[in-house]
Amino acid sequence: MPAAKPAKPTSSRSTSSTKKGSAAPRSTTPKPNKAAKPDFAPVFIALRHILDPFGKELAVQTDKPGNFHTEIPSIIHRGKPLYFAGIRTGKNYVSFHLLPMYNSQQLHKGMSAALKKRMQGKACFNFTAVDQECFAELSRLIAAGLKIFKSEKFRQSIQKMQ
Repeated sequence: MPAAKPAKPTSSRSTSSTKKGSAAPRSTTPKPNKAAKPDFAPVFIALRHILDPFGKELAVQTDKPGNFHTEIPSIIHRGKPLYFAGIRTGKNYVSFHLLPMYNSQQLHKGMSAALKKRMQGKACFNFTAVDQECFAELSRLIAAGLKIFKSEKFRQSIQKMQ
């Protein structure tokens, strides 16, 4: 049988100043504030502007604050237009998703080290600040991705999957 714990010593506080069972008075010093949430609006806007020149070929799927997604209406997969690219503001960064990156090793080969550093997975790039060089490279990848998606070879592969 385990030994019993020794009894705790009784408090030397006067019971007349506090009610029995009430909590100790709270400190009046303010707690330090958590770090302010970073403002990713400029990053989101800059990434969204990258997709603007391709507006004739893409349709907007979702357009909400911090959430913008596009699709290609001319390519139907399982009864829906094919997703192409999107931008989403998260807690710690803004993500840019580019679907053509999934099926094209060509797009991965020519990528700069700076853009590869921002890559998460196969088709997602995370940004915390505007980076004009990486954004220009993303624009080139979008154009190349559209070219691949419009190719007859790609369209045939989508038809086979249906």
